[in-house]
Amino acid sequence: MLAVSTYAKVVVDDSGVRSEIPVLLTEQGVVMPLLDYLLSKQSERSQDWQRRVISAAKLLLEYMEANQHNFSDPHTLFQSFAARLFTGTVGDDGLDPSGLYWIPASAATANQHLNALKGLTDYLADHQGVEHMNPLMTASSYDQRLNYAAWYRRSQNDFLGHIKDKTVNATVGKARNIKGRRALSKADDDAIAFPERLFERFYLEGLGGARDRRCAVRDQLITIMMHGAGLRECEPLHLWIQDVLIDSDDPTKAIVRIYHPEDGRAPEGWKSRTGKTNRSACLRELHALAPRNRLRSTHGVGWKVRAHDHRDGYIELHWFPTDFGQLFLKLWREHLHYLASIDRHHPYAFVSYEKRTLGKPYTLNAFNKNYVAALARVGLSAAKVEGRSPHGHRHAYGRRLTRAGVDPVMRKKALHHSSLESQGVYTAPGIADVNQALQQASERLDELSTKGRIIQPFSNWDDVVKAGFEDIDPRGLLSGPHVKLRRH
Repeated sequence: MLAVSTYAKVVVDDSGVRSEIPVLLTEQGVVMPLLDYLLSKQSERSQDWQRRVISAAKLLLEYMEANQHNFSDPHTLFQSFAARLFTGTVGDDGLDPSGLYWIPASAATANQHLNALKGLTDYLADHQGVEHMNPLMTASSYDQRLNYAAWYRRSQNDFLGHIKDKTVNATVGKARNIKGRRALSKADDDAIAFPERLFERFYLEGLGGARDRRCAVRDQLITIMMHGAGLRECEPLHLWIQDVLIDSDDPTKAIVRIYHPEDGRAPEGWKSRTGKTNRSACLRELHALAPRNRLRSTHGVGWKVRAHDHRDGYIELHWFPTDFGQLFLKLWREHLHYLASIDRHHPYAFVSYEKRTLGKPYTLNAFNKNYVAALARVGLSAAKVEGRSPHGHRHAYGRRLTRAGVDPVMRKKALHHSSLESQGVYTAPGIADVNQALQQASERLDELSTKGRIIQPFSNWDDVVKAGFEDIDPRGLLSGPHVKLRRH
C-alpha cells in the first residue's frame, strides 16, 4: 500500500471557509482517522506540527504494510517500528527483504517521529476503539525523576503559573511504553553570529550590487532590520507600509513596528462591517487574503514572537547602534518611490520585482535565494556554522548588545524574548572565547609558577561567585564558571 502525502481542501460545514490541511492518500483513498485527528488539533497546533505528524504516520503505515504478517499485537509492532527508526532496515549484507531500505536516523529525528505519534495513538485508542500502540505505563524511578524535572521546569517558567494548581500531576508517575533515545546535548553556542567585519562590504557590494536597484534597496532594508534590530528573517515580510513611522523625537530616524499577522490591530483605525479591528479581518474584507502565517508552501511566512510590546499586538524595533534607524529611513523613502509605480493588491511593504510575479508579496524563498547571490558577489558562500546566514544577523545583534554591557532585562526586551534564559545563546562563550580564556590562564599560571605560588586567595566577590551556588542559583544565571546574565 503506497502512501502519498499531499494537501487537501476540507469542507466541514456550510460556511465559505475551507480548511487546507495535509493528508495521506492510499489506494483506498484518504486516511480518514488521521485526517480527523489533524482537524481536531488544527486550531491549536501549527502547520509544521501537522507536517511532522503526517511524515511520522506515513513511515508507520509503510512499516505496517511491509510487516503485516509478522506481529500479532500493536504493542510489539510499534516497539519494532521504533527500533527500526534508529537502526534502519538494511542488514549487514546490504539487503532488506521488507523493501523499505531505511537508513538509521539520528536520535533527534527518530525521537521527533515518535513524539509526533504520541497524540495520534492516543486519539485512535480513545475515538476509534482500537488497542493502544504506545500506552502510558508505570514509570521507572529514572523516568519519574525526568518527569518531575520536566514538570518543575514548566511550572517555574509558566507565565500564568500563579493561578494554576502547582501540585505534582499524577502523570509524573507514568511513562510511555516505547520511548526514544537520549539525543546528544546541544551546545549553548550552536548558532554563530554574522561576522561584523564582513557586514559593511556585504551590505554595500553584495546586497547593493544587484542589477535592479529596486531589489537592492528592498533586500538592504530587510537585512538592516535583522542586523540592526535583531529580527528573524521571516518577521520583516509581515511589515505593512503603514507600520513605518518617523520618530517625532528625531525626524531623521524611523520607527518600525511589526504586528502580529492575525491579531495585530489594523492600521488607521480600520473597522470591519461587524466591528472587528484585527489584521486578519482587514486582509479578508479588503483584499480577500489570509494572513501569511496561515498560508502554506512558498507563500507561507512563519511567526514566532510571543512577547509583544503593546496591547495592539506589535513589536517595535530597537536600533543598535541607533544609526541603523537613520539608514533605514533614508532607504525607506527610496523604497516607497519604487513601490508607487507597482500595481499591488495587498498591504505588504516588500514585493517581488520579477516579471511573472511583479507586485506580489515577497517570499522567504526568494529572499534566501537573493541573499546567497549577494554573498557570492563578495566572494563568500552561505555557511550557517560560520554565521553567514540570515539568522546570523540576529545573533550578531544579540552579541553586540552583550559586548556593549546592555542590561540582561533590556537585552530581553530588545530581542523580544519571553524569558531571560532565551538569550543564553548570545552570552555563552564560543570556541574562540574558550581558547582565548585558556591562553590567558596559561600565561597567568606561568607568572605564578615563577613566583613560587600557584594558588591565589579570593580577592573580590567575582572570584567567589565563580564557584556557583546550586541552592540559590541552580541555573547559573548569576554565578558559576559560565554566567549567562552578566553585564560585562
